[in-house]
Amino acid sequence: MLESHQVSFGSVKHSPKEKRIKSSGSGGKFAQQEVDLTETPLYFAKGFEKIFLTIYFILLPYITGLFFLFFYVSNGKYEIFLSLNQDSSFILTWAIGYEILATLILLYLIKSAISFSMENHKKGKNKKFRIP
Repeated sequence: MLESHQVSFGSVKHSPKEKRIKSSGSGGKFAQQEVDLTETPLYFAKGFEKIFLTIYFILLPYITGLFFLFFYVSNGKYEIFLSLNQDSSFILTWAIGYEILATLILLYLIKSAISFSMENHKKGKNKKFRIP
């Protein structure tokens, strides 16, 4: 008869070597965990974290959109940039910057995933295969 912690596949019995870690009642769910904004690369003044987060959410995409319009669309010419800036609204410039930042973040995530898989692949070559 199998014990409660053993699993049977055909004629092979597997029992875990380590006991599973059970999550405690408090903080067991991902969505209920506390968020610490001091661990982010952006500066958040103590007590004003939500205000700074809002400012960053509005200003970073807008400034990125302005840089895109100045350097790429108007080729760095101040007169053309001013005429473009009069014709375009705040939300259009913000949306352009938001899309640029989102693309850069996605590219960074893809680069991190590729470098992580390459490091794990290199570590795996040095290990000899062992039957568990």
